[in-house]
Amino acid sequence: MAAPAAGSATVHPDDVRWYADTFDRVVHNVESAVLGKRHVVRLALTCLVSGGHLLLEDLPGTGKTMLARALAKSLDSSFARIQFTPDLLPSDVTGVTVYDQSHGTFTFHPGPIFHSMVLADEINRASPKTQSALLEVMEEGHVTVDGRTHEVGRPFMVIATQNPIEQAGTYQLPEAQLDRFLMRTSVGHPDAETTEALLAQSQVRDRAAGLGPVVKPSELVQMGQLADLVHVDRAIIGYVRRLAEASREVPDVRIGLSTRGSLAWIRSAKAWALAEGRGHVVPEDVATLARPVLGHRLLMASGAAFGGVTPDEVIDGLLAQVSVPRDRA
Repeated sequence: MAAPAAGSATVHPDDVRWYADTFDRVVHNVESAVLGKRHVVRLALTCLVSGGHLLLEDLPGTGKTMLARALAKSLDSSFARIQFTPDLLPSDVTGVTVYDQSHGTFTFHPGPIFHSMVLADEINRASPKTQSALLEVMEEGHVTVDGRTHEVGRPFMVIATQNPIEQAGTYQLPEAQLDRFLMRTSVGHPDAETTEALLAQSQVRDRAAGLGPVVKPSELVQMGQLADLVHVDRAIIGYVRRLAEASREVPDVRIGLSTRGSLAWIRSAKAWALAEGRGHVVPEDVATLARPVLGHRLLMASGAAFGGVTPDEVIDGLLAQVSVPRDRA
């Protein structure tokens, strides 16, 4: 796509540069704790700026928790870690109303969800009932307990970690909850060079402990406001619409991309474009974010799993099949 015509861009070039520089500072800071995972760090920060939530799905020991802690420390935000276990109750997450005998009143005691960044560690080890306690707060930014609504504030992000579903003692996330996560990605094992660097510094037990904040919460909110102003051409909007519609027509897919998913795709593409130093979205932004945004939203037909067809393969096919908007003269 060509750049927007003169007068159509809505983000000032100085603001684009400030956003990109600030974005890079946060990424560089997090990278000092999570070595060799720049793309994953950029995805996580894009998700946060877009007002979304992130699902990290990977084997134990790959740095999922480290990534969440390093990101929280870099942003000078309050942080809470919830260890999801089979006996965890919804009130352990959201909070509970307690009767105060001395005053004769009921007082709400907020749960750990009332932090700017919440790590839901091993979320698929809790019961579906407890997992569902996150639905309201992830979608609407507030919690309702005993008929009263309590806002969690902004910025707010849930980073959930999940071990592969074939491991013992896990529950599959409800489909409605999966759709609440803007992105899903994995950290993966580091390459050979990074692994050797980590092994050479084996005395460092917590690489995130020494990190300091590089961005204030108010600056993060400002970044989100700038991302909302990024120009999205009608051709790009049509491109995303065609991809979404095509996903619903794939024989191996039982449920394709939802409208919520399409909106998430556009929002994250705006934040990604600014990080790339542009005030407008191009097709490459859409393609780069296709797997993280779509992968967990495409529900495969039962026969597809037996045939070895994966969501990533479907996404690659969609990108190859649907025509890409061309540059305009």
